[in-house]
Amino acid sequence: MIKNVGALAGALLLAVPVTAQLATAPIAAPATTSAVLRTGTEVPLKLSEELTTKGKKLRVGQRIHLETSEPIIVQGVTVIPVGSPAMGEITDVKNKGMWGKSGHLGARVLYVTVNGRQIRLSGAFDDKGTAGTAGVVGAAVLLPVAGFFVTGTSATVPAGTMVKGFVDEDVPLAMAAAGPAPLAITAPAAVPATSTMATPAPVLTPVNAVTPK
Repeated sequence: MIKNVGALAGALLLAVPVTAQLATAPIAAPATTSAVLRTGTEVPLKLSEELTTKGKKLRVGQRIHLETSEPIIVQGVTVIPVGSPAMGEITDVKNKGMWGKSGHLGARVLYVTVNGRQIRLSGAFDDKGTAGTAGVVGAAVLLPVAGFFVTGTSATVPAGTMVKGFVDEDVPLAMAAAGPAPLAITAPAAVPATSTMATPAPVLTPVNAVTPK
């Protein structure tokens, strides 16, 4: 009977859920690392609209629209995606005039917007229309007075023109760092319970027992 009691105790121990015997495993939290988008980093841009002195509608201080043409990547992470909106400003306008005077315009880059944050940029560009020199000379030879009525061409910068911008401030970045994958905790398979019924002991017949007649 003692052996049977030991078997019963072992069966009861196995019947206890395994999950109750496991310590709680820590879950790996995502780590972060710091980086900086440095001043002077080049930001390729392109104009989203045409700029022209034709019609004399362009004004100094007028805002112009651009967008990034390439992604800006820091430590393998894209921090300024392609197509991020940027803003510029007209700084100089000279309309075409008499005596072959051509139009001229100048502009500068102000900032690019990423996730609602404006990152200050620097950079400038301009364009000057082709001077009407040949027309003026020809008119002057034939009729000097007619040169006054010869005008130059308007300055035009087409939409899609590539413009170089540069980050004008250090921008701190916080990005997720590659770390160990979180531990996957699964429930153990159920352990079948062992029968607690003891096997009946065999009945022994004494050797000197007298068989009744």
